[in-house]
Amino acid sequence: MAQFATGNRDEALDIVQDAMLALARHYSRRDAEEWGPLFHRILQSRIRDWYRRRRTQNRWLAWLGANDDNDEDPLAALPDPAARRPEEQLGHTRAGTALEAALGALPLRQQQAFLLRAWEGLDVAATATAMGCSQGSVKTHYSRAVHTLRDQLEDHRP
Repeated sequence: MAQFATGNRDEALDIVQDAMLALARHYSRRDAEEWGPLFHRILQSRIRDWYRRRRTQNRWLAWLGANDDNDEDPLAALPDPAARRPEEQLGHTRAGTALEAALGALPLRQQQAFLLRAWEGLDVAATATAMGCSQGSVKTHYSRAVHTLRDQLEDHRP
């Protein structure tokens, strides 16, 4: 979730680590059943904090005329020796890229609801707790996200 929100694996790992430390520091005495929703609520808070910091940094960088260097790993471009046929791999890559783009284009609340419900497997009540909203809002955001993703990813369905 943090990686989709930030678009950067390293920053996402930092956010998740910070959320885990906050959970352990402040909520270790709570029941284990509460940890999942609490963790996701902390994580969402950290992601919002990251957006705020990023927006401030971008204002300064734009004002100073700095540009964002792209530090890509050259090893990531090497072919996978265990890969399947090239056309099959290309189809999977395109579908994955389309999914990432579609998830990234969702409004933040829809993205959060979808990832918490579909990928993390939280129920509506736990998702509402994690997002800090009502269960009705979770259902609305999730439904809108699913409909949008189905429309945008129709070409990639098996």
